[in-house]
Amino acid sequence: MKLLYTTLFYICLPLVILRLIWRGTRAPAYWKRWSERFGNSPALTKPSPVIWIHAVSVGEVEACRPLMKSLQIVYPKHQLLITTMTPTGSERVKLLFSDTVAHCYLPYDLPFAIKRFLRNNRPVFGVIMETEIWPNLILTCKQQNIPLVLANARMSDRSAKGYARFPKLTKMVLNSLRFIAAQGQHDRDNFHLLGADITDVHAIGNLKYETNLPASIVEQASAMRVMWDNNRPVLVAASTHEGEEEIILHASKQVRSKFPNLLLIIVPRHPERFDRVTAITQKTGVKTLRRSEQLPCSSDIQVLVVDTMGELPLFYAACDVAFVGGSLVPHGGHNILEPAALGRATLVGPHFFNFNEITRQFLKAEAAVEVINAEDLAANVIRLLNDAEQRAKMGEAALKLIATSQGASTRLANLIKRHIVIHDP
Repeated sequence: MKLLYTTLFYICLPLVILRLIWRGTRAPAYWKRWSERFGNSPALTKPSPVIWIHAVSVGEVEACRPLMKSLQIVYPKHQLLITTMTPTGSERVKLLFSDTVAHCYLPYDLPFAIKRFLRNNRPVFGVIMETEIWPNLILTCKQQNIPLVLANARMSDRSAKGYARFPKLTKMVLNSLRFIAAQGQHDRDNFHLLGADITDVHAIGNLKYETNLPASIVEQASAMRVMWDNNRPVLVAASTHEGEEEIILHASKQVRSKFPNLLLIIVPRHPERFDRVTAITQKTGVKTLRRSEQLPCSSDIQVLVVDTMGELPLFYAACDVAFVGGSLVPHGGHNILEPAALGRATLVGPHFFNFNEITRQFLKAEAAVEVINAEDLAANVIRLLNDAEQRAKMGEAALKLIATSQGASTRLANLIKRHIVIHDP
C-alpha cells in the first residue's frame, strides 16, 4: 500500500505543480522557494542540534506558540526549526518568531525529498501539529530513528472514515509515531479505532485555548472604533470561504433594516480571494472599502474588506458580534477561540466538524450561538445588537471556559520529556 501511495503521488506530481502555478496567479508567493518543496532547505543559522515543529499554515503556527515557548525553556541549547506548507503560514512564522527560529517549507511527501530534508536538518525529534499524516514522512523518520509526535491532533468522524479506507497503511503510520497528543477524548477514541495503540494516545486538551493576544489590542481597537464612530454597530465575518459572502451580505441587508448604520467587516480566509470578495460586495451595491487602501472608514462605508494579513484579532477586538466562517458552507469551520478570548459574542454556522469538540463546548456553555442560514444569522445579530447585557454574558462565559481549559502545552511538554530522551549538546 505504501508503494501504491508513493507511485500515485509521483503520477500526480505534475498536477500538484500545476496547482502551485495556478495558486501563484492569485498569490505570487507560491511561485517562490520551490526548491524547499523538494527538500532543499536553506542552511541553518546555528550549528546546534535541531528540534523540528511542522505547522502547516496560520492556524497551526498560532497554536504552536505556547509549545514553542516551553521548548525554548526546556531545550535552550537546541535550535528550533518550523516548517509550513503555505506562504501565509511562512509570513506568520516571521511575524511571531522573527529570527529566534529557523524556517522553511516542508517538502512534498516524496521519499527523495523527505530524505534530503532530514539529511539537511538532522532533527533530534519532531512535532507535527494537528493532523498532518504524511506516510512517507512519518515512516522515513521511524526508519531513521527520529521520534515524531502528533500534537494537538484531531480526528473527526468524517476524517476517520477516510483513513479507515486504508486500514493497514493507516495503522502502520500511526504506530510509527512516538505518541499522539489528541485534543479530546473523542479524537483519542477515533485514533484508537484506526489502529493506534491506545497507550500511546493521550487526550491533553487543545493548545489553542492558550491564546496569547497582545495586551494593547483592545486599546488599538477602541481607537479604531472612535475613527469609525463609536455608535456604529460592527459585525465581523471572519475566515469566510467561497459561497459564504453572499449569505452574509444577504443577512446584513436584513440587519440594516433595524440598524441602518451597520458596518460589516469581511475577512476572507485566503488572500487569493481578496479581489473576488471585493467584487462580490460591490456587485450587491453596498459601498465597499478595502483595508489595503488605507483610507478612512467613513460613515457611508457599509462593508470593509480586510485584504491584509495578521490583523484579524484587531478586528475581532473592534466588533460587537463576530461570525466565524467556513461554517455556513460545508468546509468544517474555523477556530472560535480568538473572538472568545476577547469576550465577543460569537456566532458559528452548522458545519463546524473540523472543530467539533471545542465548538460544542462553547455552544453548551452558551458562549456561542449556532446559526443555520442567512435569516437565522440576521435574526441573531439583531437580537445581540439590541442586547448589550446578553453580549457581555456570552463574553464572560467564553472567558471562563477558556480559563478552565488551559494547560495543554504543559501536559504536552511533560509527555515529550517522558517519551523522548535528549542529551544536551
